[in-house]
Amino acid sequence: MDKYFVHESSYVDNNVTIGDNTKIWHFCHVLKSTKIGKECSFGQNCVIGPNVTIGNGVKVQNNISIYEGVEIEDEVFLGPSMVFTNVINPRSFIVKKEEFKRTLLKKGCSIGANATVICGVTIGEYALIGSGAVVNKNIKPYALMVGVPAKQIGWVSKAGNTLKFDANNVAIDDFDKSKYKLNGDDLFKLS
Repeated sequence: MDKYFVHESSYVDNNVTIGDNTKIWHFCHVLKSTKIGKECSFGQNCVIGPNVTIGNGVKVQNNISIYEGVEIEDEVFLGPSMVFTNVINPRSFIVKKEEFKRTLLKKGCSIGANATVICGVTIGEYALIGSGAVVNKNIKPYALMVGVPAKQIGWVSKAGNTLKFDANNVAIDDFDKSKYKLNGDDLFKLS
């Protein structure tokens, strides 16, 4: 007996791996050779694959297509109707499957509703992409990004809270009292 849930209106192709306690809701299609971790959730109207790897604890909201070339690590959040691309310059009359670019979403990052992630980028651990942003370059861990194109406006903690730094470039997150240090253009979690 399967230890995951797939709604009767959804389709799962052959050669797909789905982890325990994962839920796939209405009108989804999981294409061949896709690997989905445990305790994930896919809202209605999602297309996943083919050849996609998704980690554990990933939350995918409604109306999202996760194309070949996208890799998602653990505990990533994808807001409603956010968009991935997989070719830089698509044309309907030219097959460009050999040009798919790898897009990597690192552990714990969050992508807001209606944001677009242009293929070929890496979004760092626990980065937060604001709703409607267009990501067209690599994003640092813990970066807070908004706008078109996305620009960094600050830093967030692992919990997603905006960090405020003291004179020593140290910030403490009120959520769990974790400590962060800003060193030049990079943020480091101290505890």
